[in-house]
Amino acid sequence: MALTLFTNSASMSSNNAMNKSIASMTTAMQRLGTGKRINSAADDAAGLQIATRLQAQTNGMGVAHDNIEKATSMLQTAEGAFDEVNNILYRMKDLATQAADDTNSADDRTAINQEFGELNAELANIMGNTSYGTEKLLISLSASASGGGSTGASGKSVGKAAGVSGKLAGKLQFQIGASTDETLKVDFSENMKAVGEKLGSLQTIKMDSAEAGNAAIDTLNGAIKEVGSMRSSLGANINRLGHTKANLANMKDNTNVSLGIIRDANYATEATSMMRQQMLSQSSQSMLKQANGMSQMVLGMLG
Repeated sequence: MALTLFTNSASMSSNNAMNKSIASMTTAMQRLGTGKRINSAADDAAGLQIATRLQAQTNGMGVAHDNIEKATSMLQTAEGAFDEVNNILYRMKDLATQAADDTNSADDRTAINQEFGELNAELANIMGNTSYGTEKLLISLSASASGGGSTGASGKSVGKAAGVSGKLAGKLQFQIGASTDETLKVDFSENMKAVGEKLGSLQTIKMDSAEAGNAAIDTLNGAIKEVGSMRSSLGANINRLGHTKANLANMKDNTNVSLGIIRDANYATEATSMMRQQMLSQSSQSMLKQANGMSQMVLGMLG
């Protein structure tokens, strides 16, 4: 290598090596500071694109998890209400069985009829006022009993035949995943219609004779059957949501693992890299100092 005054190749090489070491050390320090391997698109363009998609997916699954929790709570609210309706129907059937016997006196029938009427009033209260948040869930027995109909959850007029007024009266969609296809659609309208008709028919029953009590037994058996069918449908969907929730949690965990592999910084690797680059930088600085001293050799030769 020629010894010249204008071109100091050793100095330039040492300077380039020092700049590269400082750049690599800065990158390692940034990754250690942020905890992320990819802090800009320049760090890993392809990896950033994949990580962005995975992040969007895991965010969506987090929201879907909350949706499932809310859907489950709503259905459990309705199922709990029907559980109490069942208890009332059991007592009403006891009263009907008692009223069907002619050993009762007039005073006995008055007491039976009074209790039966109060139970009917509570049925109407539960069915008309069971709510989730600010929205009614079930049916309005007055809607099925009156000729005028009512207004449904969609804001449209609901006729006497349907006898519905609550959220579960129509079709529902639950978003249970991060993609368009991941939905759970349920339709309780037919079950609700049947329950409304059966419970509505109880509102006009009077326990004033053995014949009336005997006829009420069959009506109550039909009501108990329809309420049981409705509870079964609710329970099946609650169980399905439970399985969906478990599967979604598994998907979210594994997606987060994949995202971490691509995006997160490996602290052991980055710390080692930073120390190595620090040593190289210091070595390059030392060599740069030595290389710059070679110019003095040129001046010494001139002396």
